[in-house]
Amino acid sequence: MTDVELPTGGSPYRVALVCLGNICRSPMAEVVLSQRLRDAGLEDRVRVRSAGTGDWHIGEPIDERAGAALLQAGYDPSRHRAQQLDRGWLDDDLVLVMDESNLADVLALAAGRTDPADLGHVRMFRDFDPQGTGDVPDPWYGGEDGFAEVLAIVERTADALVRVLARTLGCR
Repeated sequence: MTDVELPTGGSPYRVALVCLGNICRSPMAEVVLSQRLRDAGLEDRVRVRSAGTGDWHIGEPIDERAGAALLQAGYDPSRHRAQQLDRGWLDDDLVLVMDESNLADVLALAAGRTDPADLGHVRMFRDFDPQGTGDVPDPWYGGEDGFAEVLAIVERTADALVRVLARTLGCR
């Protein structure tokens, strides 16, 4: 929802996107959000990166099906290489997870490191989706339709998130 308030952040404002393996959902969101920020003239004010909670795909490119969905929609996914989330990522200004399982993993990673009250910057990605909340479905086990569905969710959520970021950063 676009009325969500963001924590104030650093300069540049840092956004981390998190899924399980960092080859489908979070890199799709990273590519789209980065492009939307460029289009809005905010690329110098906001840095976006993505990671997975698991280590299975470290160093691998984006999943072929995710890459094909992005290419078909006019995005360039070629620079992506999967990374794994570590505690340092929790210092980003906003950490957006793709599903409840990812949220549990991020909160477990933070356990003992920080006061739970200091984790208000860890949110669900779809908290910003004007059409609904909850999980971004994992398309890994499905067909191309699942990647198209994720791309549609990511695009509308990224548009809403850019508006909230612009407001948070004092841009109009």
